[in-house]
Amino acid sequence: MSYIFEAELRTDLGKGASRRLRREDKVPAIVYGADKEPVSIAVEHNKIIEAQADEGFYTHILTLNIAGEKTEVLVKDMQRHPYKPKVTHIDFLRVDASHKVVTKIPLHFVGEDIATKKGGVIAHQTTEVEISCLPKDLPEFIEVNAAVLEVGDTLHLSNLAVPKGVVLVELSKGESHDQAVVSLNAPKGAASEDSAEEAAAE
Repeated sequence: MSYIFEAELRTDLGKGASRRLRREDKVPAIVYGADKEPVSIAVEHNKIIEAQADEGFYTHILTLNIAGEKTEVLVKDMQRHPYKPKVTHIDFLRVDASHKVVTKIPLHFVGEDIATKKGGVIAHQTTEVEISCLPKDLPEFIEVNAAVLEVGDTLHLSNLAVPKGVVLVELSKGESHDQAVVSLNAPKGAASEDSAEEAAAE
């Protein structure tokens, strides 16, 4: 899926200008990175609200059409109204095809129904990972197969099947950063029940 947004340049900056934009159903935003000067823009709020409902909005390369010039970006930060369904500001990071990007992508867990049939309880230690890769190699998500877990087992970052060209940032820091991702724990009370049975047998 491709994401293309029309954007207008902003010259009137400040809190007052941003409030006026929001009243016009536009989202103030900034585009930065790639060794270029930051640019203040505004995008249509309804278009952003519609797109951000899709998980891919946060991990795909987006195209901003700024005053007739196409700029490829990633969403780096998005601020929301504390209780209204409104986006109040977006930070976009420019993407250079020849330079690696560092961003977070979600984990998709599969096979959990198979794992829990073994008598355990699934526990997620994280639901996203930070990766580094060229824009062309950017995955939408990384799949985690929980079906291989036995009760008491844990999958770590080093157990993930990472696409070619993609590096897990934490793992690049060394083995001590091999964080836990998902575990299949024994149900609460199972250990105490086993102990009680052993005591009764004695």
